[in-house]
Amino acid sequence: MALTNAYVLPTNRIPDLLRKIQDGQVPARFTIQLLKDWGFTSTNDRAFIPLLKAIGFLTADGTPTQRYSEYRDHSQSKQVLGQAIREAYSDIFLIKEHPTTADRSAIEGKFKSYHNASDNIAALMTRTFFGLLSQADISASPRQSIKIELPPENDVREESFQGESVAKSMSSLSRSLHYNIQIHLPATKDVEVYNSIFKSLKEHLVD
Repeated sequence: MALTNAYVLPTNRIPDLLRKIQDGQVPARFTIQLLKDWGFTSTNDRAFIPLLKAIGFLTADGTPTQRYSEYRDHSQSKQVLGQAIREAYSDIFLIKEHPTTADRSAIEGKFKSYHNASDNIAALMTRTFFGLLSQADISASPRQSIKIELPPENDVREESFQGESVAKSMSSLSRSLHYNIQIHLPATKDVEVYNSIFKSLKEHLVD
């Protein structure tokens, strides 16, 4: 279970920040200077960095995570953020699986009791939560892509051709294979000895 205490004052700028993440490259580190470059110049905007750490977009030292990169994919960004919110605010979802603004009082109460926060701070935490929630899809997990690598078509055809060639070669070889059998006959004047030898050869080699 978890319930982050991160919050921001300019909750109306949460969508702006998320769009900047989607549109920009992944930085080596997420810094205050980057926020300024994006137009977040107020000292209050610095609180976005702890919030991004709380939802798993940044590591403790400000390095963007895999989730940060996945969020940049517009086709699954809402699901990625939804999963991040479910993890960072898991205790909220124990109160209501699909929270709405109608649950604001209960959610503020949870922040207040969990973090021993004042009414004002609990309200800001709640506003931050709903600011993120409005940009997310909590109904489904992000898509998991499965990559299957197949050999190039030319390679498949070549392997098939080579297989057929080998099979034909073996078949041709089997038809043209000849046996050379040498028989050393004993020195004898008894014709029956030779008859027995040739009879045995006929039974074992011809029949």
